[in-house]
Amino acid sequence: MIVSDTLVSVLNSARRFGWRHRTLLREGTARRAFVRTRIALALTVLLVPIAAGMTPGAVAASNPGAPAATPQTEALCGPAAPGYASCLSRRRTDIAARARSQIAFLASPSGYGPADLQSAYALGPASSGGSGETVAVVDAYDQPNAEADLAAYRAQYGLSACSTANGCFRKVNQSGGSSYPAADSGWGAEIDLDIEMVSAVCPNCHILLVEASSNSISDLGAAVKEAASLGAVAISNSYGAGEWSGETGYDTYYNYPGIAVTASSGDGRYGVEYPAASPNVVAVGGTTLNRAGNTRGWTETAWSGAGSGCSAYESKPTWQTDAGCAKRTVADVSAVADPYTGVAVYDDYGYGGWLVFGGTSVASPIIASTYALAGTPAKGTYPGSYPYANRASLNDVTSGSNGSCSPSYLCKAGLGYDGPTGLGTPKGTVAFTPTAQATVPGAPTSVTATAGNAQATVSFTPPASSGGSPITSYTVTSSSGGQTATGTASPITVTGLANGTPYKFTVHATNVVGSGPESSPSNSVMPAGAPLTITTTSLAAGRLSRSYSATLKATGGVSPYTWTITSGALPLGLKLGASTGTISGTPTRTGTFSFTVSVGDSSKPTSQTKTKTFSITISRR
Repeated sequence: MIVSDTLVSVLNSARRFGWRHRTLLREGTARRAFVRTRIALALTVLLVPIAAGMTPGAVAASNPGAPAATPQTEALCGPAAPGYASCLSRRRTDIAARARSQIAFLASPSGYGPADLQSAYALGPASSGGSGETVAVVDAYDQPNAEADLAAYRAQYGLSACSTANGCFRKVNQSGGSSYPAADSGWGAEIDLDIEMVSAVCPNCHILLVEASSNSISDLGAAVKEAASLGAVAISNSYGAGEWSGETGYDTYYNYPGIAVTASSGDGRYGVEYPAASPNVVAVGGTTLNRAGNTRGWTETAWSGAGSGCSAYESKPTWQTDAGCAKRTVADVSAVADPYTGVAVYDDYGYGGWLVFGGTSVASPIIASTYALAGTPAKGTYPGSYPYANRASLNDVTSGSNGSCSPSYLCKAGLGYDGPTGLGTPKGTVAFTPTAQATVPGAPTSVTATAGNAQATVSFTPPASSGGSPITSYTVTSSSGGQTATGTASPITVTGLANGTPYKFTVHATNVVGSGPESSPSNSVMPAGAPLTITTTSLAAGRLSRSYSATLKATGGVSPYTWTITSGALPLGLKLGASTGTISGTPTRTGTFSFTVSVGDSSKPTSQTKTKTFSITISRR
């Protein structure tokens, strides 16, 4: 029997002793001795851990209720149809729900409470951390008792009130109104779990509950959009759906630079779910969390039920560099999720009191609240990138797995990054803070262009400053026509240009904050077609004193062409048209006359030239 259960039994015995003292006196000293012995034995069980420096709640939490190594659990939400999500929390069914009246003086509910989580992740207690920050929780359907359940949770752990009346708690529908969707006990318990985990990790944070009309991804996405518009600095999403080919079309719902949007990785072992797969969110995996005798006081392994893997459809964010997955890898970071080392949750709507919950639904609001404790994210940045720049400020989880896969790091914890736990779990808030206030990059320099056939290749030097955030792309823009081309490095080729038209080019760099200033213009170039070639093979003979005309032909390069005689001479009386290439006139002398012509095109900065030798014979007849 765990300590809190024992204490309840003790105090109930004490009450019965008081109520029945007259009866007990009549029953004699043997009966009184039995009751005293029971009370003394139970208090010994209670006080020995306290003397060792552990609270009753900590004892209960270290093994929340079940002696079996594999606890009995149930999912709060059943499987969902394609395009719909399931909540990702699991309830311990081997620990019966306990009403508030059963949690007596000095006792704590089974499962980890606020002090445990703050200790495990070095997050507190803090007197002012998170003050003024709002953490939003997005779930489907309504929890009619959410505010009352939150009040019971906070009162149990001595946290200050968080209510609609004092402005700390707010509940809205997905449009920001007060006409709430239909109630649902499973999603309702998920809501209680989420708002209570925010309270546990960031007691000073305001809580915004946004209830989606249904569990469709479109409704949940609309609720996320509403949460962002209402000023949340972090938005927790404790739900997931199987990946599908059209999921990238929903990424815009979760794309809010400057807001930490977290999403649970899933509870189905190795495999990827959405929206955790979106590159715009912080994908949160799960661990098994136990007390230990080490310096930290805790130890963690990868939870066998946590989701992880390589997305089939989503692109990889620039800050994620693992080599075994060309697309988005799940997860980024993690927190406790194993129901066997689960958290205490109060739900009096569908389940009748105190419960123990697990699932990556626990981890998502823990991480969202950690971001809020770290302060408002930098404007225009993606908070998912912060832990990758602060890896040393996380607890690296190096053992445990959630299945079989290749490469193995996608499903097996190890040194550094891995799929089930990402980069690790919080060790304070440093890893969730930008290393510096990022700005847009500077302008690239030394921009030069080289013309080609209907294209130009533009080379440049990267800007001296990246703005404190990695440059994700460069854009080249032409001065005539506004053609553009993008790339991740120099050089970049711009196609679709008009041969014979002069162009200059500018380049700007882009990072997660935005696009920087344009560079100085490049040199002017003029794209050309095929190489310049004189296609005339020979010239016709002429007769003395008779009109003569023959035209030299050329192709390629950039017209117009310019023709000249570079050596030799035309027959007397004939001349060459420089712009037309036509040799014309009336010959005044007979003979064979050899000469070399040169043709130049209009390419810039350097024109093409070709030469060819011809001869014309003039006879009397």
